[in-house]
Amino acid sequence: MDTYESVILVKNEVFVFKVPPKTTNRGYRAADWNLQEPQWTGRMRLVSKGEELVMKLEDKASGQLFAKCPIDKYPGVALESVTDSSRYFVVKIQDDNGRSAYIGLGFGDRSDSFDLNVALQDHFKWLRKEQEGPAAPAQQLDLGFKDGETIKINMKITKKDGSDTKPRRGVGAGLGGGLLPPPPGAGGSRLPPPPSPQHAPSPAVPAAPASSEWGDYNSASAPSQQATTPASQQNWVQF
Repeated sequence: MDTYESVILVKNEVFVFKVPPKTTNRGYRAADWNLQEPQWTGRMRLVSKGEELVMKLEDKASGQLFAKCPIDKYPGVALESVTDSSRYFVVKIQDDNGRSAYIGLGFGDRSDSFDLNVALQDHFKWLRKEQEGPAAPAQQLDLGFKDGETIKINMKITKKDGSDTKPRRGVGAGLGGGLLPPPPGAGGSRLPPPPSPQHAPSPAVPAAPASSEWGDYNSASAPSQQATTPASQQNWVQF
């Protein structure tokens, strides 16, 4: 299968500088270069072909190759940032015979160097995903009920006044632990409550003997008996 080249980034103006040998292990400094006199000015193209990534420095007019830098990882030895600026890098260039050298590469604008950083990070992120292969699908959780499985829900109902509504208790639930509920037939043998005083019947008065004077008095009080009462007894009643 043929692999095609893909141009990731193009910057039409870059500057190449001569890099002096490092004197310390703290990295390269762009201030040590002669920034006012670049050694070469041209175009930079970042080209990918399959898993390979190459930075090509070319003439702006003719497109002739000036130098190339294979990049196998970033950050790495092939392309290294300087310690005192974000616009300059140290690039390891190689020819077809395998010879290599280090040059300084600079951009006139910080946004150009930012674009280079983003393009390199995106390429190697894509490359790692390709090497790892497709991600395994996430296992789905089974949240359905099994056969015969039930749940219990405790519901708290609140009245309009804010008080809680509690379920009614069964018969005998309010009795003490040592008391038993009444037998089933006990409810029918209870006596009716006593009547109130205003509805209580008058006590029965025993009947007096016929010869009692008080009995004559009681009988005389009835209007139907006044007409048949003897005269001697009428005087007693009038008294």
